[in-house]
Amino acid sequence: MSIKIALLKSGESVIADIKELARDDQIHGYLFKKPYTINLSPAYGFLTEDASGEDDGNVSVSFSPWIPFTTDEEILVRCDWLVTVVNPAKEIQELYEEMINGQSDQSNSAD
Repeated sequence: MSIKIALLKSGESVIADIKELARDDQIHGYLFKKPYTINLSPAYGFLTEDASGEDDGNVSVSFSPWIPFTTDEEILVRCDWLVTVVNPAKEIQELYEEMINGQSDQSNSAD
């Protein structure tokens, strides 16, 4: 597997097993296998009297199907829709792999 995160022109961050589709040394598109959108939200802790109000850097990470109304597990994406493709942080990749292997509830926290 080549797990990557693609930032799309739409602003979505999509994690998937991403493969380049090339011909004659030119990339013509990408194949996203089991694509999911990465959703982030602050992981709020408990408030205390001496809370500084500073963000501790924790976020809650969840995944949702990128195109929820299809049963297709492989989706072709045109080159001109990608801004960039990057390697995920180790924790994000582990959460994704657990989720696609059916070992997670699709919602976890990462530091």
